[in-house]
Amino acid sequence: MILLTASFNSMLQLVGILIIFIFILFITYFTTKWIAGVQKTQMVGNHLQIVETIRIAGNKYVQVMKAGEVYLVIAVGKDSVTMLAKLTEDEYNAEGILSATVTEKQESFQEVLNQLKGRFSKKQD
Repeated sequence: MILLTASFNSMLQLVGILIIFIFILFITYFTTKWIAGVQKTQMVGNHLQIVETIRIAGNKYVQVMKAGEVYLVIAVGKDSVTMLAKLTEDEYNAEGILSATVTEKQESFQEVLNQLKGRFSKKQD
């Protein structure tokens, strides 16, 4: 009888701890959602927005940010942010970005491959 009472008390303690744990999880979930909502309303603005982001290394990104009527191309690292270029709204389009980053002379893959074949065949002789 004493053994049955001890196991029943242990079971009640386990159930009580599980209920407290689940209650803490619910409180944590709703608190996190509430804090995220508050931060989202603080960060919403009409004048600054990230238009594009590309990851170039582990923790380094290049971002296009719209600030009013101007587009800023920035490099974002772990400890620094550097402005790379400033574009107007007319300059910012798919062709404008590509023409600014791609050289005037575009070689096809076949031309590059032929040049490499020529270099390696000369070195072997």
